[in-house]
Amino acid sequence: MHIRSIISTLNPGRRLAALGAGFTLIALAFGAQFASADDNGYSRGEHIEPAYEGWRDNPDGTTTFFFGYMNENWEEEVDVPVGDENMFSPGAADRGQPTHFLPRRNRFTFEVIMPVGWADDQELVWTLTSNGKTRKAYASKLKDFTVDDQIIASETGSLSGGFSTPETRSNVGPTAVVQGDTVNGEHIRNVRVGEELTLVTHVTDDGIPKPRFTTEFFTKIPLALRMMRPPSRATVSKFNGLWHSWSVYRGEGEGTVHFSEPQTKVWEDTRPASNSPWGSLWVPPAVPEDGNYSATVTFDKPGTYVLWGRTDDGALYADNYVTVNVSP
Repeated sequence: MHIRSIISTLNPGRRLAALGAGFTLIALAFGAQFASADDNGYSRGEHIEPAYEGWRDNPDGTTTFFFGYMNENWEEEVDVPVGDENMFSPGAADRGQPTHFLPRRNRFTFEVIMPVGWADDQELVWTLTSNGKTRKAYASKLKDFTVDDQIIASETGSLSGGFSTPETRSNVGPTAVVQGDTVNGEHIRNVRVGEELTLVTHVTDDGIPKPRFTTEFFTKIPLALRMMRPPSRATVSKFNGLWHSWSVYRGEGEGTVHFSEPQTKVWEDTRPASNSPWGSLWVPPAVPEDGNYSATVTFDKPGTYVLWGRTDDGALYADNYVTVNVSP
């Protein structure tokens, strides 16, 4: 959890004071976090903190607000349908936010496009109630929250302490196109319970940033030495490398979604060998020669599910969504 996200959850009257006491807030937040972790391990039963990540203006005059969240649990994936307990205000309650929340810290999870003329001091509030606690994230065009590609790369752990080079500054994010027909621009699939659904996504990337480590590198260093390697930075650390992963974004069914192959985690699992770019021992998966990433998924109960496909080059990302109607 970083200072921008902590401040975003405070009410407007306290925000300026919080900016001036940023380091104190961080110390308190982390102190409370680890104290609680010692008590219950954060495996389940804890709440979710919605997070406002920042904003940037678009060429057409609109503004993009970026949101993420911190699920205090290491294991529990919490479901909160759109409604009084998962809503935006003012205006439409549904702004495309997730209803299925993965464990731990998830940065830059979704974006909300604000209309032309949105005032600098006008706020959009995300209210989220989970496991008995209600939290809010306040989004506005506060100057301290401006975002660009370098900030995204730094906040997600690709760059060390904001350090960049001409190469990293030239990075263009990946492009990802889900293959198959669309309905009014949306990818919709219909399957039965237990029936396999194959999703193919064509990915292109400029190869920047270059992976820090390769498979060959890891084979030359003994496992014990790699596991004892201390963190290389004070903030979250992420391995660079191109990957594509599917996960559940919304689930109006009560079933379990099964992927044929383990998907790279999109949340910050920092544990070794956790199949996460934020965990030690992770190696970027091989890039398909034709650029087509394939995944097979099945559902064990009927309902409507939204799957989220994230393509990440280590620094920048591209998102796709597929709605799946599952019949008995």
